[in-house]
Amino acid sequence: MIKQAIIPLAGLGTRMLPLTSIFPKELLPINGRPNLEYIIEECLAAGIKQIIFIISKKKKNIKEYFFKDQLYKKIIKKKKDKRILNEYKKIRKYRKIIKFVFQNSPKGTGDAVLKCEKHIKDKYFLMLLPDDLIIKKNCSKEMINLHNKKKSSIIASMKVNRNSVSRWGMLSLKNKNKNNFKILDVVEKPKINESPSNYAIIGRYILPSKIIKKIKKIKPGHGNEIHITDAIKALIDEGESFYGNIFKGKYLDCGTLSGYINSGLEISKVKK
Repeated sequence: MIKQAIIPLAGLGTRMLPLTSIFPKELLPINGRPNLEYIIEECLAAGIKQIIFIISKKKKNIKEYFFKDQLYKKIIKKKKDKRILNEYKKIRKYRKIIKFVFQNSPKGTGDAVLKCEKHIKDKYFLMLLPDDLIIKKNCSKEMINLHNKKKSSIIASMKVNRNSVSRWGMLSLKNKNKNNFKILDVVEKPKINESPSNYAIIGRYILPSKIIKKIKKIKPGHGNEIHITDAIKALIDEGESFYGNIFKGKYLDCGTLSGYINSGLEISKVKK
């Protein structure tokens, strides 16, 4: 059973400037709610019991968002505003399951996982990247169901346009059906004529805790960062089983200004 999730939040958010010059992108509102709350709700609905946020000192206001509640108490004491009371109850619910670790130098997703080493308790854990929102269906729940069937690691995947493969991590696959496939290899941002398929990695992973030992042996790659895909590739090369989950929801990219604007529009349609 997958009980823990980790969410890397220490990135600089440069693609969202100027909005992120003083404010974390993960707290930017999308249709009236912070981006991060959509990710938390996805985890809770999938049965996750603990969420580990990896933040930096520059992003302490993410922690304050959940734990600095003097204003809520002051307003609730003065007037009975049902909406504010419900928001306060929601925040209190969230903070019961949240744990924070620090990654003060953004050295990549692999390094972010390393920061959680002493907190990961089980054989497998879920990792979600907050730039990627998946609405209409719970992708994490789908992945956990597939993990329970296959007893293996899972990566969320979707088919992308062949002309865009150079901006994704792409998957080599076999035994594909309409819902999943066996992963043979991971190729990071290949040239169009070198991509092994049209199926890209999306920011949801169920990973084995043994990946931590593999990350420790990996040298920094592109951007002098330690990439989780390099550790995944190393495990696959050693025979570790990975499956791609072709999720049924709608993918939204919240990591760019245009994607952020579009995400608000798409989520507003779902709410109607």
